[in-house]
Amino acid sequence: MTSKLLKILTGINRVSEPSSGSMVLASDLYRAMPDTYTTFLGREPVDQAWGAAFDQLIPLSTAKRPQGPDFDAYVDELTHEVGTRIAKTRPDAIHAQYLGFALSLAFTRTAGSIPIIAIAHGPEVMAAERNDRERETLHEVAAASAAIVAPTSALADRIDRLTGRRFTDRVTVVPWGIHLSDARVRDQPPTGTGPLSLVHAGRLDDNKSTITAVEALALTDQPHHLTVIGTGIRRDHLEQRANELGLRNRIRYHPFLPRVELWQLLPSFDAFVFTTRVLEAFGLVLIEAQAHGLPVVYSDLPGVRELLGEVGVPYTPGVPASLAVALDEMGSDFRWRAAMTTAAIRNARRYDINTTGRQLRELTLRVAS
Repeated sequence: MTSKLLKILTGINRVSEPSSGSMVLASDLYRAMPDTYTTFLGREPVDQAWGAAFDQLIPLSTAKRPQGPDFDAYVDELTHEVGTRIAKTRPDAIHAQYLGFALSLAFTRTAGSIPIIAIAHGPEVMAAERNDRERETLHEVAAASAAIVAPTSALADRIDRLTGRRFTDRVTVVPWGIHLSDARVRDQPPTGTGPLSLVHAGRLDDNKSTITAVEALALTDQPHHLTVIGTGIRRDHLEQRANELGLRNRIRYHPFLPRVELWQLLPSFDAFVFTTRVLEAFGLVLIEAQAHGLPVVYSDLPGVRELLGEVGVPYTPGVPASLAVALDEMGSDFRWRAAMTTAAIRNARRYDINTTGRQLRELTLRVAS
């Protein structure tokens, strides 16, 4: 019996390239989803290699504008463009990525009888918690959605509370994942104590709080080294602060790396440092690090604790002294670190992108029928 080919319309209102966790996830997810035809709306310029993950990639032409005086006019223009695309593609279902942002609003206002599944990524939830207008937008998308997907129960609960528990029965958890088969583990396990070679990867902004790792290095008993991989508005501040603390020779910086290059580098480090301070929807990079055999030292946030639990080393978010203690403890006990490596690999195996794809397709079939 042949499975029904499910036509999905989705998109992320960003430049169409793997420049963030959500874009990388989208590429992996729709490539892994069986028996689907996916049309993806994104922004120019289009990275054709990345776009190959979708059956059709269409650049949006409406000029993007942030929340502010022109936002309503922008949403109206985007809604008209999206409505035209819906009429042409005639999807079975719409996946509204970021359930509180402009493209999701445009989907909501033009979908008609086509069911919508809203997929939360985290930044829109943070925005809605800070701003009444953003909260109204999120509520409108949630109200129009047949289902609301979050990657962790912690994020699902935040969405449920933000929407006044009105849509509890629509909220479901579908954990994200990665292509586990592409990960490789270092050949030799840790065999001694001493300073660690640490890596941190992610956007360099206030919420990711890379500054916590920089300031922690100045407090450690051992002279650990840190490689920071990423791009963002806090890069210059990080370098300035490191110089003030006398850490110039213990911190290296790399700009954002494509996943293939990042994965080639990961096995060369001793541990991964995760420093997000307020909210992390899922933290794909945590699973990437664990799949490559890296123990993870992580800021103890509810969603991250849900992913890692006892197979990571927690510290108090945003507190460099707490992170420094965790790093020194890991550096002084290589047997414990070796055990954490084994546990990390085992934990990562729970998050296979093929499982994510199957679960989301099954959910989509249910709401579409």
